[in-house]
Amino acid sequence: MSKYVKGDMTPVVPRRFRSIFFMLVSCFALWGLLNNMTDNLVPAFKNIFTIPQEQAALVQVAFYGAYAVLAIFASILIEEFSYKKGVLIGLGVYIAGALCYIPACINQSFEIYFIAIFVVACGCSVLETTCNPYVISLGPDSTAVRRLNFAQAFNPVGSIAGILLAQQLILSNLNPATADERALMPTEQLKEIVHNELFWVCAPYVGLCLIAFLIWMFFLRVKDTQETATEAAETEEPETQGNGSSVRVLIAALFAIVPLVVLYFLFPDMNKVHWVLYGTLGPIVYLFFVGSYRSMLFSLLSQPRYWCGVIAQFFYVGVQIAAWTYLNVYCCKELGVSPATAASYYLISLVLFIVCRWIATYYMKKFNPASMMSLFAIAAIACCAGTIYLPSDTLFSIGGLNFSANVICLIAMSGCMSLMFPTIYGIALGGLNQRDVKLGAAGLIMAILGGALITPWMAGIIGDADSCWLGLTAAFDNTWDTNLGTSSAAVRASFIVPAICFAVVLLYSLIFRKPTGSNK
Repeated sequence: MSKYVKGDMTPVVPRRFRSIFFMLVSCFALWGLLNNMTDNLVPAFKNIFTIPQEQAALVQVAFYGAYAVLAIFASILIEEFSYKKGVLIGLGVYIAGALCYIPACINQSFEIYFIAIFVVACGCSVLETTCNPYVISLGPDSTAVRRLNFAQAFNPVGSIAGILLAQQLILSNLNPATADERALMPTEQLKEIVHNELFWVCAPYVGLCLIAFLIWMFFLRVKDTQETATEAAETEEPETQGNGSSVRVLIAALFAIVPLVVLYFLFPDMNKVHWVLYGTLGPIVYLFFVGSYRSMLFSLLSQPRYWCGVIAQFFYVGVQIAAWTYLNVYCCKELGVSPATAASYYLISLVLFIVCRWIATYYMKKFNPASMMSLFAIAAIACCAGTIYLPSDTLFSIGGLNFSANVICLIAMSGCMSLMFPTIYGIALGGLNQRDVKLGAAGLIMAILGGALITPWMAGIIGDADSCWLGLTAAFDNTWDTNLGTSSAAVRASFIVPAICFAVVLLYSLIFRKPTGSNK
């Protein structure tokens, strides 16, 4: 990353790249929509399939585990071919996964949904691994962090659309019957209720295939002369293209997919978190087999700014996914609202997230991004403390929504998170040469595995009446709510997990706050 210059007036996106940038922004919005719509599947599936919090959290294991498994393959894909082909394949995989929701709905199978969610997320993994460095390449290094923050600012726009779709189509169509009431229903009546609920789960994912196809058609028709200088340089090196590249990409795909398939069918009862962790080993082994990629890997591991960034990104993504997943449960328990109403608080959080990201992106031309992130991390830790300890007494109401001090802190936490992902991403890749950037991007996308591991950690506290963390909230009511599968003390104590994650981000921002081109 070139040296940060206060008041830099360089255009964030050069004019010649704006059409590509605009369509890439639509991809950022698409996976933002999918991320946040999927967050709402956790409470939805808990009700539909009458399963405990920990099992419902497997939705996030499938979604964010896929990011870790496919990221290295995606980096090899764009290294051997181009960013454009990475976008095309990512969108194609998404469409295939979304169509798998149809048999999942017909068979009323949580297991098929797990697979479908995993495939959808595989497409998102390829897209994110491709689009983030693609955006960075669309202009000078001096504006790279600002450009990525600008593109990422449209991600929560998609997130808001995802929440609205989940609220209006999925959560609003959930039958209000509790788990105990469903257990007493005749089999045919229950199957009819579940079929209707799953139809509305299926509909938005399948409907989005049309939007994905339109974006796919744009990138299919983009001419080489419209692509970036980086891609143009790639096309001038024929020895890295052609049949040899196709074979390397195919082998990389097999290393990513075959271990997962074998483990899934030979050990069907394997813990799904372990399944994902073992699945990530295949792509890593492939890197060691291929000399050029092995040298890239060792080069990246020699850069503290990079590998510490991967760790920070792991904890940041984990806190974002976990906190947003259980914002719904927290509001239901502390305010006594329905899941559909709780989604309104989620929506407010996302609006604040967007506003703060736009504000932060603007001020990054005046202030050091790492220093800004450290202030946001400190504020986020304070919000976690408020979410754990402040009372639920209503302070005021707006539009029928009640707001208490603890819920205000919960919502404010989203504003604090706004700049973290793209800022960590930009800082970690700063100073890397073009040869290492694509594999480096894969490592940062693999860090999204944090969503698959930290969400179950938080779920374990929420769903455990005897958790050791309850000592933090001994003053609060620990009466168990069988419908929500938690208590006030447990759901409050679970927010120690976000506090720990934000502390890691704070440490990273302080250590690497100097805007230098060196990672040493």
